[in-house]
Amino acid sequence: MGKFVVSPSTHPTDCGRFRASFSVHRPQSDGSSGRVFQLDKAFASREAARLLAVTQAWLQTCMPHPLSAGYLPA
Repeated sequence: MGKFVVSPSTHPTDCGRFRASFSVHRPQSDGSSGRVFQLDKAFASREAARLLAVTQAWLQTCMPHPLSAGYLPA
């Protein structure tokens, strides 16, 4: 996504739903400046979780001052 590399991922929960997360980093950096975000919501399908992770990653890369890594409310 422009000057960032975004890696969305999904994780199954114990109750059969899915959680989403994504990482964002700059490809020209030494790798220490990447951030990992975990979305604080469970989804019925893996695809729904992945779609939200991609959307939130895109929003983060468009912000002039991105948030710190951690949990994001979905």
